[in-house]
Formats: sequence, structure tokens, C-alpha cells
Amino acid sequence: MCGIVGYVGRREATPVLIQGLKRLEYRGYDSFGIATVGSALEVYKKTGRISDGEAGAARLQGSTGIGHTRWATHGEPNDINAHPHMDCEGKIAVVHNGVIENYSELKRQLQERGHIFRSETDTEVIVHLIEEHYGGDLLAAVNATLPSLQGSYAILAIVEDTQQIVAARDASPLVLGIGDSEVFAASDMTPLLEYTERVIYLEDGDVADITPDRLDIYHGGRRVERPIELINWCVEDTRKGGFAHYMLKEIFEQPQSFYETIRAGVDDNVRQMIMDADEITLVACGTSYHTTLIFKYLAESLCNISVRTEMGSEFKYFVPPLRGLVIAVTQSGETADTIAALKMAKTRNCPTLAITNVQGSTVTRVADRTLLMRAGPEIGVAATKSYTAQLAALMQIINLRCDGAFNDVLSHAHLAIGDVLLYDVRDAVALCSMADHAFFVGRGAFYPVAMEGALKMKEISYVHAEGYAAGELKHGPFALLTPETPVVAICTPGPTYSVMASNIKEMKARKAPVVALGVDGDKELAEIVDIFIPIPNTHLLVQVLTASVVLQLLAYHTACALQRDVDKPRNLAKSVTVE
Repeated sequence: MCGIVGYVGRREATPVLIQGLKRLEYRGYDSFGIATVGSALEVYKKTGRISDGEAGAARLQGSTGIGHTRWATHGEPNDINAHPHMDCEGKIAVVHNGVIENYSELKRQLQERGHIFRSETDTEVIVHLIEEHYGGDLLAAVNATLPSLQGSYAILAIVEDTQQIVAARDASPLVLGIGDSEVFAASDMTPLLEYTERVIYLEDGDVADITPDRLDIYHGGRRVERPIELINWCVEDTRKGGFAHYMLKEIFEQPQSFYETIRAGVDDNVRQMIMDADEITLVACGTSYHTTLIFKYLAESLCNISVRTEMGSEFKYFVPPLRGLVIAVTQSGETADTIAALKMAKTRNCPTLAITNVQGSTVTRVADRTLLMRAGPEIGVAATKSYTAQLAALMQIINLRCDGAFNDVLSHAHLAIGDVLLYDVRDAVALCSMADHAFFVGRGAFYPVAMEGALKMKEISYVHAEGYAAGELKHGPFALLTPETPVVAICTPGPTYSVMASNIKEMKARKAPVVALGVDGDKELAEIVDIFIPIPNTHLLVQVLTASVVLQLLAYHTACALQRDVDKPRNLAKSVTVE
């Protein structure tokens, strides 16, 4: 959940670290800190956003350093709990992403041996263990420490008087950027884009000894070679490009990301895996889980194939009976729960497929095959273009199983997405921004679309919103309907249209104001609701996309009306790398 960055080379480290942390701030923004090695080991750390504290950090000097932006797991966000953490003598500094599950036991043992702890974090045990093992060789000290750690970690460690970083990972992401007499390290590739196109993805269990002119990677005590790969993203992809927020920029990038994902197609190995599957199980979390529910409705009705969807966070502890293809869907490729579920599926000898946005991410190395989304970097915490890119990938699977029946629909869907980007949703925004609670409802594939709309609304506007299958409101939630509780309903032509219209009338009878998304020209629906938002009258697959984009815009503009921090919603981080 946190972001870490490191630099060793010919430049001043501090500007590189600060810029890198800004690129990673979507992974956590409770607090931040950096440590550099110049004439001495110096540390600066502070609660709050990097932009608020970078002037204080700018005084640190040296060409070796590490940094951290935090999403709190152990200990409240404050200056003391911010990383980096130091040993008792102030000679060693460590940053860490992950969770040390046995930290309480380790901390007690270390305190009994005289170590003084300053923070409430689990990370601090790491630096004290390194301190105990350090006798002038940082690599040896880190190697001696790692067997004591239970849980997940990506670690960067530095020590005074050396131009060296030791990096280690297990179940948390860590990528190295290779420059000219300089090496970068980060939780993902976004901090590296300004400096290099060449990266190395460390594997679980890897330990890297990094200096400006040497990079040695060890696994199980033996030196190993990891391939250098080229990044196909560019730094311009990580900038706002004139938009007020990353989220709005990424909403407007959806026609392109959907089109690029469709255009990339499916390679022959993945195609064969899909066609051979008698049954499909999908595992995902959050927004990605909603895309799998949409896939289930569409695939079962259009392709007549049995589909199971599972939440990654539940899968590990309540493993369903497994047979057939297992697909993991994750934007970052680092979602801990989803990866754990995929590993479990492999132990059951199921063929596995990853749908992700990040080539080289952990899930691409765990799965048998990968179907890559083409969304580019997504910086806003609330998923938008990655959601539609996931749907592009999943809809390609449906199209394959239906013998290409939707080739034309999918190849032109991006045009319909573009058509709704400039829709005027001000009336609906005015209604939602005055509410404390809201319901989002739909039927069939539009039920999980409604769930995703509700998630977006509560993520960034903090309006409490719930997504329901429309027919379920009368089984309890009707008790909550009031004139101050708006309902956002998706009602498009199809087998559920008449019953959906009846559900809307039932809600209106309870005096709830209703915002309805329906197809352009539906006068009957427009007459029975308070606010009608028309979407293009197209194929079902495309209506799922356009309705989703309209709900993204509704959430975004509601959040702006309420003056929320759209790109950095409270308590949330984008890449959930801890359970």
C-alpha cells in the first residue's frame, strides 16, 4: 500500500526521491520521509502531503538515498511513525512496504536485548534486526535479518559512509531502473519513467546489492541474473495534461484505452486456454470484482458458459471447489488477495490467466498466461480507465466464445464512450451533493454497474451509497427511502425493462427522487423520473460501458461540488498490496 523509492548514482538524491515519491503518492499519502547519505546519514520525515514538506526535505544532501510515502497499517499517521526508520545509533535507515506479521514478538525480543523503539510501526523491527547483524557488511546484515521476518516486504536499506542500497522483496513489489552509472528502485515503474526505459523486476526472495556501478542480485544466497526489460510507458502518461484532476484525465482517456485493449487482441496461447475452458472462475477485489460480475452476467447469457466470481479477500480462507480456468483480474498486478488466490488455484492444477495493466507485475509471473490491458498508468486512486480496459479484455473473451459475433460492436464501442464524456450531469450532481445517502440500482449486467457507480460515489465524494439489484430494495432497504435519499437507476431496453420501470415507480411512491439512465428517446422513462440521463441506444455491451462512464462523471462532479480531494480520497490507496 505504501510507496518506496531509492537512488544511488551521480545525481543529488533528494530531488530524485521527492519527485519519485510524488509519482507514488497514489499508493499512500498519510506521511512521507527520505534519508540520504552524504557527509552523514540524514533523515527528514513529516506527516501530510509531500508538497507540504518538500522544502524541509530539500536540505538533505548526498547521492545515495531512500524515500517512503505511507499508507498506515501499524500506528497512526504522525511524524514519528513515518518512514524511514533508524537503528539505535542512527547509522542505518530502512523504508518498507508490506506487513511484518510477527513484529510484536520480534519487538519484545529486541527490547529485551536493549533496543529502543521510537515508533509504533512494524517496520522498525527490521532496522533493529539489521543493526544487530551489522558488522560493516550491509548485504550480510540484511540477509541475516530476512529469515526472521514473517509477512510481506519490499525493503530498501542504507548505512552511513557507503554509497550502497540493499533491496529485498517478498510478496511486495519492487522494480529497479538501470541508468548510466546510476540505479533507481521503486514500488512500481512510475518514478523511473523520467530517467530510464530499462527495468528489472525483482522476484520474491530476491536480494539486490546496489551501487552506482554494480548491481548484484541474489536468490537463496546464490547470485542470479534477472532480465532487463523495456518500459512501454512514457512520463507524459503520468502528467495531468491540463485536466483539473488525474481522475478526470483518466475518464477522458477511456475511449483510447478501451480501443487499444481491443486492438491488441488475444494471442494464440491465451485464445486456446479460453476456448478449452468448460468452466471459468474469476477472482478480483474492489472495482475489478465488479467487472467480473458484469462478465458473469454477460458470458452466461450470451455464451452459455458457467462462470463463478470470487472475492480475492475471501477466496484464500473459503476456497471454492475449483475446476476449469481461473482468471485473476487486477489493475496493478500486485493485489495481495488476488495473487494469493491465484497461487492457491495453481496448487489445484487449474490453468490460470491474469488480466492486468502492468507487464512484469507479480501476477504476470504467477499466472500461466497474461491478457494485458492497454490503459497506461492510472494515477487517480479511484479506478476509471482501468475498469473499462478490464471490461475490454473480458468482453474479448466473450467475443471469442461467441465465435466473433461482437467484432463490429467492440471495434466501434470507443466511439460511444467518447459520445457520453461531455454529458451535462449538473442536475443529478445537485441532487446527490445534497444527500447523505444514495442508492444505485440496476438489473442483470447493470446491477454490478450500479455497484460500481455506488463505489465511485462513496470513494471520492464520501456520500454513503449502496448498489443493489433493483428488485431487492423492497426486501429491506425500502425502509431507508426518503425525499432526501436519491436513487440512481439504470433502465435500458431488454427483458427486465418493464419490471425495472415498475421498481422505479415503487421508489417514487416512497417519495425518493430518482435519477434514471435510459436510452436516448425513452419518453416513458423520462416522464416517471425526476432526472433523465440518456445514453446511446446501442448494443448491450456498449450500454454497460456508457452507463459506467456516466456514473463516473456523476461521482467526479459530485465530489468536486463537495470540494473533496478527488485524486487522494481519505484513507484509501490505489494498490492494495497487504491483506
